[in-house]
Amino acid sequence: MDQLKPTQANNSPLTPLTFLERTSTIYPNTPSIIYNDTVFTWSQTHKRCLQLASAITSLGIRRGNVVSVIAPNIPAMYELHFAVPFTGAILNNINTRLDARIISNILLHCESKLVFVDIAARDLVLQALSLFPSKQHKPLLILIKDQTFETYENVSSSSTVDFISTYEDLMASGDPNFNWVYPNSEWDPMLLNYTSGTTSSPKGVVHSHRGAFIVTVDTLIEWTVPKQPIYLWTLPMFHANGWSFPWGIAAVGGTNICVRKFDAEIVFSLIRKHHVTHMCGAPVVLNMLTNSPDNKPLQKTVHILTAGAPPPAAVLHRTEALGFTVSHGYGLTETGGLVVCCTWKKKWNLLPATERARLKSRQGVRTLGMTKVDVVGPSGESVKRDGATLGEVVMRGGCVMLGYLKDSEGTKNCFKKGWFYTGDVGVMHEDGYLEIKDRSKDVIISGGENLSSVEVESVLYGHPAVNEAAVVAREDEFWGETPCAFVSLKEGLKERDIPTEKEIVEYCRKNLPHYMVPKTVVFKDELPKTSTGKIQKFVLRQIAKDMGPLRKDVGPPTKSRM
Repeated sequence: MDQLKPTQANNSPLTPLTFLERTSTIYPNTPSIIYNDTVFTWSQTHKRCLQLASAITSLGIRRGNVVSVIAPNIPAMYELHFAVPFTGAILNNINTRLDARIISNILLHCESKLVFVDIAARDLVLQALSLFPSKQHKPLLILIKDQTFETYENVSSSSTVDFISTYEDLMASGDPNFNWVYPNSEWDPMLLNYTSGTTSSPKGVVHSHRGAFIVTVDTLIEWTVPKQPIYLWTLPMFHANGWSFPWGIAAVGGTNICVRKFDAEIVFSLIRKHHVTHMCGAPVVLNMLTNSPDNKPLQKTVHILTAGAPPPAAVLHRTEALGFTVSHGYGLTETGGLVVCCTWKKKWNLLPATERARLKSRQGVRTLGMTKVDVVGPSGESVKRDGATLGEVVMRGGCVMLGYLKDSEGTKNCFKKGWFYTGDVGVMHEDGYLEIKDRSKDVIISGGENLSSVEVESVLYGHPAVNEAAVVAREDEFWGETPCAFVSLKEGLKERDIPTEKEIVEYCRKNLPHYMVPKTVVFKDELPKTSTGKIQKFVLRQIAKDMGPLRKDVGPPTKSRM
Protein backbone atom coordinates (compact mmCIF):
# COMPACT_ATOMS: atom_id res chain seq x y z
CA MET A 1 0.00 0.00 0.00
CA ASP A 2 3.01 2.32 0.13
CA GLN A 3 2.32 3.49 -3.42
CA LEU A 4 -1.09 4.91 -2.43
CA LYS A 5 -0.73 8.62 -1.81
CA PRO A 6 -2.97 11.66 -1.36
CA THR A 7 -4.36 13.14 -4.58
CA GLN A 8 -6.32 16.26 -5.45
CA ALA A 9 -9.50 14.18 -5.30
CA ASN A 10 -9.04 13.06 -1.68
CA ASN A 11 -6.91 15.81 -0.21
CA SER A 12 -9.03 18.93 -0.57
CA PRO A 13 -8.22 21.43 2.22
CA LEU A 14 -10.77 21.49 5.03
CA THR A 15 -12.54 24.84 5.44
CA PRO A 16 -15.92 25.83 6.94
CA LEU A 17 -16.47 28.22 4.02
CA THR A 18 -17.90 25.35 1.96
CA PHE A 19 -20.89 25.08 4.30
CA LEU A 20 -22.60 28.16 2.81
CA GLU A 21 -22.92 26.90 -0.76
CA ARG A 22 -24.26 23.54 0.40
CA THR A 23 -26.93 25.11 2.60
CA SER A 24 -28.00 27.56 -0.12
CA THR A 25 -28.64 24.50 -2.31
CA ILE A 26 -30.64 22.61 0.35
CA TYR A 27 -32.53 25.52 1.93
CA PRO A 28 -32.52 28.32 -0.68
CA ASN A 29 -35.75 29.95 0.53
CA THR A 30 -35.33 29.36 4.26
CA PRO A 31 -34.62 32.51 6.33
CA SER A 32 -30.91 32.77 7.03
CA ILE A 33 -30.81 36.11 8.86
CA ILE A 34 -33.48 38.10 10.64
CA TYR A 35 -32.68 41.55 11.99
CA ASN A 36 -35.57 43.83 12.95
CA ASP A 37 -37.60 44.02 9.71
CA THR A 38 -34.78 42.71 7.49
CA VAL A 39 -34.98 39.09 6.36
CA PHE A 40 -32.55 37.27 4.06
CA THR A 41 -32.78 33.72 2.74
CA TRP A 42 -29.85 31.33 2.43
CA SER A 43 -29.82 31.81 -1.34
CA GLN A 44 -29.59 35.57 -0.86
CA THR A 45 -26.89 35.29 1.82
CA HIS A 46 -24.77 33.07 -0.43
CA LYS A 47 -25.00 35.54 -3.31
CA ARG A 48 -24.40 38.56 -1.07
CA CYS A 49 -21.25 37.02 0.43
CA LEU A 50 -19.84 36.21 -3.02
CA GLN A 51 -20.74 39.65 -4.30
CA LEU A 52 -19.10 41.33 -1.33
CA ALA A 53 -15.98 39.16 -1.71
CA SER A 54 -15.75 40.24 -5.35
CA ALA A 55 -16.02 43.90 -4.34
CA ILE A 56 -13.37 43.51 -1.61
CA THR A 57 -11.00 41.95 -4.15
CA SER A 58 -11.55 44.94 -6.47
CA LEU A 59 -10.06 47.14 -3.72
CA GLY A 60 -6.75 45.31 -4.06
CA ILE A 61 -7.19 42.91 -1.14
CA ARG A 62 -5.26 39.70 -1.77
CA ARG A 63 -4.49 36.35 -0.16
CA GLY A 64 -2.87 36.79 3.26
CA ASN A 65 -3.94 40.43 3.76
CA VAL A 66 -5.73 41.27 7.02
CA VAL A 67 -9.25 42.73 6.84
CA SER A 68 -10.68 44.03 10.13
CA VAL A 69 -14.29 44.37 11.24
CA ILE A 70 -15.64 46.44 14.12
CA ALA A 71 -19.36 45.73 14.41
CA PRO A 72 -21.99 44.23 16.72
CA ASN A 73 -24.21 41.26 15.88
CA ILE A 74 -25.80 42.63 12.71
CA PRO A 75 -26.24 41.00 9.27
CA ALA A 76 -23.07 42.58 7.87
CA MET A 77 -21.00 41.07 10.69
CA TYR A 78 -22.38 37.63 9.84
CA GLU A 79 -21.80 38.00 6.10
CA LEU A 80 -18.20 39.12 6.57
CA HIS A 81 -17.37 35.78 8.23
CA PHE A 82 -17.68 34.30 4.75
CA ALA A 83 -16.99 37.26 2.45
CA VAL A 84 -13.57 38.19 3.85
CA PRO A 85 -12.01 34.69 3.79
CA PHE A 86 -13.68 34.13 0.36
CA THR A 87 -11.05 36.59 -0.92
CA GLY A 88 -8.16 34.65 0.62
CA ALA A 89 -7.75 37.41 3.21
CA ILE A 90 -7.58 36.89 6.99
CA LEU A 91 -10.62 37.99 9.01
CA ASN A 92 -9.84 40.09 12.08
CA ASN A 93 -12.86 40.86 14.28
CA ILE A 94 -12.21 43.64 16.79
CA ASN A 95 -14.11 43.99 20.04
CA THR A 96 -16.43 47.01 19.87
CA ARG A 97 -15.91 47.68 23.59
CA LEU A 98 -12.18 48.41 23.31
CA ASP A 99 -10.88 51.95 23.57
CA ALA A 100 -9.26 53.89 20.73
CA ARG A 101 -5.72 53.26 21.96
CA ILE A 102 -6.04 49.48 21.95
CA ILE A 103 -7.85 49.48 18.59
CA SER A 104 -5.07 51.63 17.16
CA ASN A 105 -2.45 49.21 18.47
CA ILE A 106 -4.31 46.23 16.98
CA LEU A 107 -4.67 47.81 13.54
CA LEU A 108 -1.00 48.75 13.54
CA HIS A 109 0.14 45.36 14.79
CA CYS A 110 -1.78 43.32 12.21
CA GLU A 111 -1.18 45.83 9.37
CA SER A 112 -4.85 45.78 8.45
CA LYS A 113 -5.52 46.83 4.85
CA LEU A 114 -9.27 47.37 5.11
CA VAL A 115 -11.64 48.02 8.02
CA PHE A 116 -15.42 47.59 8.01
CA VAL A 117 -16.82 49.97 10.61
CA ASP A 118 -20.31 49.94 12.11
CA ILE A 119 -21.92 53.38 12.30
CA ALA A 120 -21.88 53.28 16.12
CA ALA A 121 -18.09 52.75 16.11
CA ARG A 122 -17.34 55.40 13.48
CA ASP A 123 -15.93 58.07 15.78
CA LEU A 124 -14.06 55.47 17.84
CA VAL A 125 -12.24 54.14 14.77
CA LEU A 126 -11.44 57.61 13.45
CA GLN A 127 -9.96 58.43 16.85
CA ALA A 128 -7.92 55.20 16.74
CA LEU A 129 -6.53 56.07 13.32
CA SER A 130 -5.64 59.57 14.51
CA LEU A 131 -3.19 57.87 16.91
CA PHE A 132 -1.24 56.30 14.03
CA PRO A 133 2.32 57.59 13.51
CA SER A 134 2.27 60.47 11.02
CA LYS A 135 3.92 58.56 8.16
CA GLN A 136 2.07 55.29 8.80
CA HIS A 137 -0.20 54.13 5.97
CA LYS A 138 -3.81 53.90 7.14
CA PRO A 139 -6.26 51.18 6.10
CA LEU A 140 -9.21 51.83 3.81
CA LEU A 141 -12.52 52.32 5.63
CA ILE A 142 -15.99 51.03 4.75
CA LEU A 143 -18.98 52.36 6.72
CA ILE A 144 -21.73 49.94 7.73
CA LYS A 145 -24.90 52.00 8.02
CA ASP A 146 -27.95 50.96 10.00
CA GLN A 147 -31.08 53.00 9.40
CA THR A 148 -32.80 51.76 12.54
CA PHE A 149 -29.87 52.67 14.75
CA GLU A 150 -29.22 56.01 13.02
CA THR A 151 -32.85 57.08 13.38
CA TYR A 152 -32.98 56.05 17.03
CA GLU A 153 -29.64 57.60 17.96
CA ASN A 154 -30.06 60.66 15.70
CA VAL A 155 -26.64 60.03 14.15
CA SER A 156 -25.50 62.81 11.83
CA SER A 157 -24.05 62.20 8.36
CA SER A 158 -20.86 64.11 9.16
CA SER A 159 -17.41 62.52 9.49
CA THR A 160 -17.99 60.16 6.55
CA VAL A 161 -15.38 61.71 4.27
CA ASP A 162 -12.76 59.27 5.59
CA PHE A 163 -14.79 56.31 4.27
CA ILE A 164 -14.36 55.23 0.66
CA SER A 165 -17.81 53.62 0.50
CA THR A 166 -20.73 52.30 2.46
CA TYR A 167 -21.22 48.57 2.95
CA GLU A 168 -24.22 48.22 0.64
CA ASP A 169 -22.73 50.46 -2.07
CA LEU A 170 -19.54 48.40 -2.05
CA MET A 171 -21.53 45.17 -2.29
CA ALA A 172 -23.54 46.51 -5.22
CA SER A 173 -20.30 46.89 -7.20
CA GLY A 174 -19.42 43.19 -6.85
CA ASP A 175 -20.12 40.08 -8.91
CA PRO A 176 -22.56 37.55 -7.33
CA ASN A 177 -20.95 34.79 -9.47
CA PHE A 178 -17.47 35.45 -8.06
CA ASN A 179 -15.20 32.41 -7.89
CA TRP A 180 -14.01 32.56 -4.32
CA VAL A 181 -10.38 31.95 -3.40
CA TYR A 182 -9.97 28.42 -2.05
CA PRO A 183 -7.12 27.92 0.44
CA ASN A 184 -3.95 26.39 -0.98
CA SER A 185 -3.64 24.42 2.24
CA GLU A 186 -5.98 23.83 5.15
CA TRP A 187 -3.15 25.21 7.29
CA ASP A 188 -3.46 28.62 5.58
CA PRO A 189 -4.37 31.32 8.13
CA MET A 190 -8.04 32.28 8.05
CA LEU A 191 -8.67 34.16 11.31
CA LEU A 192 -6.85 36.61 13.55
CA ASN A 193 -8.39 37.16 16.98
CA TYR A 194 -6.89 39.28 19.72
CA THR A 195 -7.05 38.19 23.34
CA SER A 196 -9.44 40.10 25.60
CA GLY A 197 -7.09 42.96 26.39
CA THR A 198 -6.99 42.67 30.18
CA THR A 199 -3.35 43.68 29.85
CA SER A 200 -1.91 46.53 27.82
CA SER A 201 -0.77 44.20 25.04
CA PRO A 202 -3.42 41.77 23.79
CA LYS A 203 -1.96 39.00 21.64
CA GLY A 204 -2.97 38.23 18.07
CA VAL A 205 -4.10 34.60 17.83
CA VAL A 206 -3.89 33.06 14.34
CA HIS A 207 -6.17 30.19 13.33
CA SER A 208 -6.18 28.09 10.17
CA HIS A 209 -9.02 26.94 7.91
CA ARG A 210 -8.48 23.47 9.31
CA GLY A 211 -8.83 24.59 12.93
CA ALA A 212 -12.00 26.57 12.15
CA PHE A 213 -13.51 23.56 10.36
CA ILE A 214 -12.74 21.16 13.21
CA VAL A 215 -14.00 23.37 16.02
CA THR A 216 -17.21 24.13 14.10
CA VAL A 217 -18.10 20.50 13.43
CA ASP A 218 -16.96 19.55 16.93
CA THR A 219 -19.28 22.03 18.60
CA LEU A 220 -22.29 21.06 16.49
CA ILE A 221 -21.81 17.41 17.40
CA GLU A 222 -21.15 17.99 21.09
CA TRP A 223 -24.12 20.34 21.54
CA THR A 224 -26.29 18.03 19.39
CA VAL A 225 -27.46 20.94 17.24
CA PRO A 226 -30.29 19.76 14.92
CA LYS A 227 -30.95 20.91 11.39
CA GLN A 228 -32.64 24.29 11.02
CA PRO A 229 -32.41 25.60 14.60
CA ILE A 230 -33.45 29.16 15.45
CA TYR A 231 -30.30 30.72 16.87
CA LEU A 232 -30.32 34.00 18.80
CA TRP A 233 -27.05 35.94 18.72
CA THR A 234 -26.55 36.89 22.38
CA LEU A 235 -22.85 35.99 22.17
CA PRO A 236 -20.78 38.66 20.36
CA MET A 237 -19.47 37.41 17.02
CA PHE A 238 -16.28 39.33 17.73
CA HIS A 239 -15.67 37.00 20.67
CA ALA A 240 -13.66 34.09 19.18
CA ASN A 241 -15.86 34.33 16.06
CA GLY A 242 -18.96 33.59 18.10
CA TRP A 243 -17.50 30.22 19.17
CA SER A 244 -17.63 29.13 15.48
CA PHE A 245 -21.41 29.47 15.12
CA PRO A 246 -21.39 31.81 12.07
CA TRP A 247 -20.25 28.77 10.11
CA GLY A 248 -22.05 26.26 12.33
CA ILE A 249 -25.52 27.73 11.80
CA ALA A 250 -24.81 27.81 8.06
CA ALA A 251 -23.83 24.15 8.18
CA VAL A 252 -27.21 23.11 9.63
CA GLY A 253 -29.34 25.62 7.70
CA GLY A 254 -30.53 27.45 10.78
CA THR A 255 -31.89 30.96 11.15
CA ASN A 256 -29.68 33.66 12.69
CA ILE A 257 -31.63 36.14 14.83
CA CYS A 258 -29.37 39.17 15.05
CA VAL A 259 -29.59 41.74 17.82
CA ARG A 260 -27.41 44.83 18.06
CA LYS A 261 -27.12 44.98 21.83
CA PHE A 262 -27.78 42.55 24.65
CA ASP A 263 -30.78 43.51 26.73
CA ALA A 264 -32.55 40.91 28.85
CA GLU A 265 -36.02 42.27 28.10
CA ILE A 266 -35.34 42.29 24.34
CA VAL A 267 -33.85 38.80 24.51
CA PHE A 268 -36.94 37.34 26.19
CA SER A 269 -39.11 39.15 23.63
CA LEU A 270 -37.14 37.73 20.69
CA ILE A 271 -37.24 34.23 22.20
CA ARG A 272 -41.03 34.37 22.26
CA LYS A 273 -41.43 36.09 18.87
CA HIS A 274 -39.13 33.84 16.84
CA HIS A 275 -39.47 30.60 18.85
CA VAL A 276 -35.73 30.58 19.53
CA THR A 277 -34.24 27.15 20.15
CA HIS A 278 -30.54 27.89 20.77
CA MET A 279 -28.32 30.69 22.10
CA CYS A 280 -24.91 31.15 23.71
CA GLY A 281 -23.47 33.39 26.37
CA ALA A 282 -20.95 33.75 29.17
CA PRO A 283 -22.13 33.13 32.75
CA VAL A 284 -22.65 36.89 33.14
CA VAL A 285 -25.39 36.61 30.49
CA LEU A 286 -27.10 33.85 32.46
CA ASN A 287 -26.91 36.03 35.55
CA MET A 288 -28.47 38.99 33.71
CA LEU A 289 -31.29 36.82 32.37
CA THR A 290 -32.14 35.32 35.76
CA ASN A 291 -32.08 38.73 37.46
CA SER A 292 -34.27 40.40 34.82
CA PRO A 293 -37.77 41.53 35.86
CA ASP A 294 -38.99 39.89 32.61
CA ASN A 295 -37.65 36.45 33.57
CA LYS A 296 -40.96 34.62 33.29
CA PRO A 297 -40.74 30.84 32.74
CA LEU A 298 -40.27 29.90 29.09
CA GLN A 299 -43.09 28.27 27.17
CA LYS A 300 -40.66 26.07 25.24
CA THR A 301 -37.18 24.84 26.12
CA VAL A 302 -34.29 27.00 24.92
CA HIS A 303 -30.84 25.40 24.79
CA ILE A 304 -28.13 27.74 26.02
CA LEU A 305 -24.42 27.02 25.82
CA THR A 306 -22.26 28.84 28.36
CA ALA A 307 -18.50 29.22 28.67
CA GLY A 308 -15.88 31.90 29.25
CA ALA A 309 -15.63 31.54 33.03
CA PRO A 310 -16.56 28.82 35.53
CA PRO A 311 -20.31 29.32 36.07
CA PRO A 312 -21.50 29.26 39.69
CA ALA A 313 -23.79 26.32 40.40
CA ALA A 314 -26.38 28.70 41.88
CA VAL A 315 -26.59 30.65 38.60
CA LEU A 316 -26.95 27.42 36.60
CA HIS A 317 -29.75 26.29 38.91
CA ARG A 318 -31.66 29.58 38.55
CA THR A 319 -31.26 29.56 34.75
CA GLU A 320 -32.60 26.04 34.33
CA ALA A 321 -35.49 26.83 36.68
CA LEU A 322 -36.71 29.29 34.01
CA GLY A 323 -36.85 26.57 31.36
CA PHE A 324 -33.40 26.88 29.77
CA THR A 325 -31.38 23.72 29.26
CA VAL A 326 -27.80 24.74 29.99
CA SER A 327 -24.76 23.09 28.45
CA HIS A 328 -21.35 24.05 29.73
CA GLY A 329 -18.08 24.14 27.84
CA TYR A 330 -14.55 25.49 28.01
CA GLY A 331 -12.25 27.04 25.46
CA LEU A 332 -9.91 29.95 24.86
CA THR A 333 -9.21 32.44 22.11
CA GLU A 334 -6.23 30.17 21.40
CA THR A 335 -8.55 27.21 20.69
CA GLY A 336 -11.00 29.11 18.48
CA GLY A 337 -14.01 27.89 20.41
CA LEU A 338 -15.06 25.19 22.84
CA VAL A 339 -12.78 22.18 23.11
CA VAL A 340 -14.01 20.75 26.43
CA CYS A 341 -17.69 20.16 27.24
CA CYS A 342 -19.54 18.85 30.27
CA THR A 343 -21.12 15.96 28.39
CA TRP A 344 -24.23 15.04 30.33
CA LYS A 345 -24.99 11.54 31.58
CA LYS A 346 -28.60 10.36 31.83
CA LYS A 347 -28.06 8.92 35.30
CA TRP A 348 -27.33 12.42 36.60
CA ASN A 349 -30.96 13.40 35.89
CA LEU A 350 -31.96 11.34 38.93
CA LEU A 351 -29.90 13.51 41.28
CA PRO A 352 -31.26 16.49 43.26
CA ALA A 353 -31.23 19.83 41.43
CA THR A 354 -28.37 21.27 43.49
CA GLU A 355 -26.18 18.24 42.76
CA ARG A 356 -27.02 18.40 39.03
CA ALA A 357 -25.99 22.05 38.99
CA ARG A 358 -22.73 21.23 40.76
CA LEU A 359 -21.87 18.55 38.21
CA LYS A 360 -22.83 20.83 35.32
CA SER A 361 -20.52 23.56 36.61
CA ARG A 362 -17.54 21.33 35.78
CA GLN A 363 -15.93 21.94 32.39
CA GLY A 364 -16.02 18.27 31.35
CA VAL A 365 -14.20 16.14 28.80
CA ARG A 366 -12.43 16.87 25.51
CA THR A 367 -14.44 17.21 22.32
CA LEU A 368 -13.87 14.81 19.44
CA GLY A 369 -11.44 17.11 17.64
CA MET A 370 -9.08 17.34 20.59
CA THR A 371 -6.46 14.61 20.93
CA LYS A 372 -5.94 14.99 24.67
CA VAL A 373 -6.64 17.32 27.59
CA ASP A 374 -4.81 16.90 30.89
CA VAL A 375 -3.93 18.62 34.16
CA VAL A 376 -0.22 18.56 34.96
CA GLY A 377 2.11 19.50 37.79
CA PRO A 378 5.28 21.64 37.65
CA SER A 379 7.32 18.85 36.07
CA GLY A 380 4.74 18.03 33.43
CA GLU A 381 3.40 14.94 35.21
CA SER A 382 -0.35 14.24 35.32
CA VAL A 383 -1.88 15.15 38.67
CA LYS A 384 -3.96 12.71 40.70
CA ARG A 385 -7.53 12.26 39.53
CA ASP A 386 -8.94 13.11 42.91
CA GLY A 387 -10.80 16.35 42.21
CA ALA A 388 -8.51 18.18 44.64
CA THR A 389 -4.92 18.23 43.35
CA LEU A 390 -4.34 21.47 41.43
CA GLY A 391 -2.32 21.68 38.22
CA GLU A 392 -2.17 23.55 34.91
CA VAL A 393 -4.57 22.60 32.11
CA VAL A 394 -2.76 21.48 28.95
CA MET A 395 -4.10 20.23 25.64
CA ARG A 396 -3.28 19.16 22.12
CA GLY A 397 -5.54 18.84 19.09
CA GLY A 398 -6.66 20.21 15.75
CA CYS A 399 -8.39 23.30 17.18
CA VAL A 400 -5.29 24.80 18.81
CA MET A 401 -4.01 27.99 17.20
CA LEU A 402 -1.10 28.23 14.77
CA GLY A 403 0.52 30.72 17.14
CA TYR A 404 0.70 34.39 18.10
CA LEU A 405 1.21 36.93 15.32
CA LYS A 406 4.72 38.44 15.39
CA ASP A 407 5.39 36.92 18.81
CA SER A 408 7.67 33.91 18.51
CA GLU A 409 8.65 34.14 22.18
CA GLY A 410 5.03 34.10 23.37
CA THR A 411 4.26 31.20 21.05
CA LYS A 412 7.27 29.27 22.30
CA ASN A 413 6.34 29.84 25.94
CA CYS A 414 2.88 28.30 25.61
CA PHE A 415 3.91 25.38 23.36
CA LYS A 416 6.03 23.05 25.48
CA LYS A 417 6.76 19.32 25.27
CA GLY A 418 4.08 18.81 22.64
CA TRP A 419 1.39 20.54 24.70
CA PHE A 420 -0.40 23.87 24.64
CA TYR A 421 -0.20 25.31 28.17
CA THR A 422 -3.38 27.28 28.86
CA GLY A 423 -2.42 29.15 32.04
CA ASP A 424 -5.61 27.87 33.68
CA VAL A 425 -5.50 25.94 36.94
CA GLY A 426 -7.78 22.96 37.38
CA VAL A 427 -8.35 19.53 38.84
CA MET A 428 -9.16 16.22 37.21
CA HIS A 429 -11.96 14.22 38.82
CA GLU A 430 -11.93 10.48 39.23
CA ASP A 431 -14.43 10.10 36.36
CA GLY A 432 -12.09 11.95 33.96
CA TYR A 433 -14.02 15.25 34.01
CA LEU A 434 -11.99 18.47 34.14
CA GLU A 435 -12.89 21.31 36.49
CA ILE A 436 -11.29 24.73 36.18
CA LYS A 437 -10.43 26.23 39.54
CA ASP A 438 -8.69 29.46 38.56
CA ARG A 439 -6.27 31.27 36.36
CA SER A 440 -2.76 30.53 37.62
CA LYS A 441 -2.35 34.13 38.76
CA ASP A 442 -5.63 34.03 40.71
CA VAL A 443 -4.83 31.13 43.04
CA ILE A 444 -4.66 32.36 46.64
CA ILE A 445 -1.98 30.87 48.91
CA SER A 446 -3.15 31.22 52.49
CA GLY A 447 -1.20 29.68 55.33
CA GLY A 448 0.56 27.42 52.85
CA GLU A 449 -2.75 26.16 51.42
CA ASN A 450 -3.67 26.76 47.77
CA LEU A 451 -7.29 27.84 47.55
CA SER A 452 -9.49 28.54 44.55
CA SER A 453 -11.08 31.95 44.25
CA VAL A 454 -13.67 30.38 41.95
CA GLU A 455 -14.89 28.06 44.72
CA VAL A 456 -15.39 31.00 47.07
CA GLU A 457 -17.17 32.95 44.34
CA SER A 458 -19.50 30.03 43.67
CA VAL A 459 -20.62 30.09 47.30
CA LEU A 460 -21.07 33.86 47.25
CA TYR A 461 -23.34 33.60 44.20
CA GLY A 462 -25.60 31.37 46.28
CA HIS A 463 -26.43 34.24 48.63
CA PRO A 464 -29.88 35.57 47.71
CA ALA A 465 -28.77 39.21 47.75
CA VAL A 466 -25.59 38.83 45.66
CA ASN A 467 -25.62 39.89 42.02
CA GLU A 468 -21.92 39.48 41.17
CA ALA A 469 -18.89 38.34 43.13
CA ALA A 470 -15.15 38.19 42.61
CA VAL A 471 -12.45 37.05 45.01
CA VAL A 472 -8.76 38.00 44.96
CA ALA A 473 -5.85 37.70 47.35
CA ARG A 474 -5.16 40.37 49.95
CA GLU A 475 -1.87 40.44 51.80
CA ASP A 476 -2.18 39.21 55.36
CA GLU A 477 0.54 39.58 58.01
CA PHE A 478 -0.43 36.31 59.68
CA TRP A 479 -1.50 34.01 56.80
CA GLY A 480 0.49 35.56 53.95
CA GLU A 481 -2.66 35.96 51.84
CA THR A 482 -6.36 35.71 52.60
CA PRO A 483 -9.44 35.94 50.35
CA CYS A 484 -10.82 39.41 49.69
CA ALA A 485 -14.36 39.36 48.26
CA PHE A 486 -15.77 42.11 46.04
CA VAL A 487 -19.55 41.96 45.84
CA SER A 488 -22.31 43.82 44.00
CA LEU A 489 -25.86 43.41 45.26
CA LYS A 490 -29.09 42.90 43.34
CA GLU A 491 -31.14 45.98 42.56
CA GLY A 492 -34.35 46.72 44.42
CA LEU A 493 -33.43 45.02 47.69
CA LYS A 494 -35.38 46.13 50.73
CA GLU A 495 -33.27 47.68 53.45
CA ARG A 496 -33.76 44.70 55.75
CA ASP A 497 -32.45 42.37 53.01
CA ILE A 498 -29.19 44.25 52.42
CA PRO A 499 -26.45 42.16 54.04
CA THR A 500 -23.56 43.55 56.06
CA GLU A 501 -19.95 42.48 55.67
CA LYS A 502 -20.29 40.33 58.79
CA GLU A 503 -23.39 38.58 57.41
CA ILE A 504 -21.59 37.76 54.14
CA VAL A 505 -18.67 36.32 56.09
CA GLU A 506 -20.98 34.25 58.27
CA TYR A 507 -22.79 32.94 55.19
CA CYS A 508 -19.46 31.82 53.72
CA ARG A 509 -18.41 30.27 57.02
CA LYS A 510 -21.48 28.03 56.91
CA ASN A 511 -20.68 26.85 53.38
CA LEU A 512 -16.87 26.74 53.16
CA PRO A 513 -13.87 25.41 55.03
CA HIS A 514 -12.84 28.18 57.39
CA TYR A 515 -9.51 28.89 55.70
CA MET A 516 -11.41 29.73 52.49
CA VAL A 517 -13.75 32.26 54.10
CA PRO A 518 -13.09 35.88 53.01
CA LYS A 519 -11.59 38.02 55.73
CA THR A 520 -12.45 41.16 53.76
CA VAL A 521 -15.71 41.99 51.97
CA VAL A 522 -15.97 45.07 49.76
CA PHE A 523 -19.36 46.16 48.40
CA LYS A 524 -19.38 47.88 44.99
CA ASP A 525 -22.23 49.15 42.81
CA GLU A 526 -20.73 47.31 39.84
CA LEU A 527 -17.64 45.17 39.37
CA PRO A 528 -15.14 46.26 36.69
CA LYS A 529 -15.25 44.15 33.53
CA THR A 530 -13.12 43.50 30.49
CA SER A 531 -14.33 44.30 27.00
CA THR A 532 -15.70 40.75 26.75
CA GLY A 533 -17.70 40.98 29.98
CA LYS A 534 -15.26 39.16 32.25
CA ILE A 535 -14.62 40.65 35.68
CA GLN A 536 -11.28 42.48 35.75
CA LYS A 537 -9.53 40.80 38.62
CA PHE A 538 -6.30 42.69 37.98
CA VAL A 539 -8.19 45.90 38.86
CA LEU A 540 -9.55 44.32 42.03
CA ARG A 541 -6.12 42.96 42.96
CA GLN A 542 -4.77 46.50 42.80
CA ILE A 543 -7.57 47.77 45.05
CA ALA A 544 -6.81 44.99 47.54
CA LYS A 545 -3.12 45.86 47.39
CA ASP A 546 -3.86 49.53 48.03
CA MET A 547 -5.77 48.53 51.18
CA GLY A 548 -2.50 47.29 52.62
CA PRO A 549 -2.01 44.03 54.52
CA LEU A 550 -4.36 42.81 57.17
CA ARG A 551 -2.51 43.36 60.42
CA LYS A 552 -1.23 40.49 62.50
CA ASP A 553 -3.05 41.84 65.53
CA VAL A 554 -6.31 41.00 63.81
CA GLY A 555 -5.19 37.44 64.47
CA PRO A 556 -6.25 34.16 63.00
CA PRO A 557 -9.83 32.95 63.09
CA THR A 558 -10.88 31.65 66.48
CA LYS A 559 -11.88 28.35 64.90
CA SER A 560 -9.40 25.97 63.33
CA ARG A 561 -8.63 26.31 59.64
CA MET A 562 -10.29 23.16 58.36
